[in-house]
Amino acid sequence: MYLERLERTLPELRVRLERACRRAGRSDADSITVVAVTKSHPLAAIQAARDAGLEVIGESRVQEAQTKWETAGDLGLNWHLVGHLQRNKVRHALKMFELIHSVDSLRLAVAIDKEAERLRQRASVLVQVNASGEESKYGFSADTAFGPIVEICALEHVRVEGLMTMAPFTADEVVLRETFQRTRALFDRCRNELEMFEGRHMSMGMTNDFEIAVEEGSTMVRIGTALFGERVR
Repeated sequence: MYLERLERTLPELRVRLERACRRAGRSDADSITVVAVTKSHPLAAIQAARDAGLEVIGESRVQEAQTKWETAGDLGLNWHLVGHLQRNKVRHALKMFELIHSVDSLRLAVAIDKEAERLRQRASVLVQVNASGEESKYGFSADTAFGPIVEICALEHVRVEGLMTMAPFTADEVVLRETFQRTRALFDRCRNELEMFEGRHMSMGMTNDFEIAVEEGSTMVRIGTALFGERVR
C-alpha cells in the first residue's frame, strides 16, 4: 500500500520542488533534502520509503521511533528527530538520530552536549526558531535567538548545522513568507558572523507550505501527509 502510494506521490513532490526552485531562480532542487515524516505510520511506511529511494526518515516522538528503529534493523536510512525533545530522552535520541531538528532551549543543548561527551561523539543539531511568535510553538524568538545560538555553537560536543522553524498552519501566504524570511535572515547572520555555525541546513516547510519555504531558501523539507496520506491513528 505505502510503496504504491509513494510511486505516485514522490514524483509529484519532486516536480513541485523543482517548480518552486525555478520560481525562486534556484538551480539546486536536487540538493533539497526530503525528510519523509513517518510519525504515526507503521514500520511498513519506512520500508516503503527506503524502497522508493528516500534516504531520510523523520520521527517526532523518541519512544515511537525507538520501537520502529529497533525492529527495522539496518535499512541504510538516516533518522532525523523533527519533534520536541525532552531532556530525559536525550540519551535514547542520540543513539538513533543523525540530526536533531528541534533544539529549542539552552538547557536542552547542554543536556545534548553532556550526553554526546559521554558517548564520545559530536551531536548534529538544528536550532529551532519560533519565527512566527506563536505561544504554542517551541523555539527561540527570531529577535533574540542570536545570543543563545552563540552559546550553543560554543558547546564542545554539539555541531550546529543550521536552523529549523515551523510556520503557522494558515493559507495566508504573507504570514508564511514573513516567517520563513525571518528565519532566513537569522540564518544568514549566523553564517556570516559565527565561525562555529556550519550553516548547512534550513529546515523549513511541511506539506501545506513547503513550496513557499523553498522559494524563501529552505534546504530541507519535512513531508508526511503529501507522501504517505493521513496519519494512522
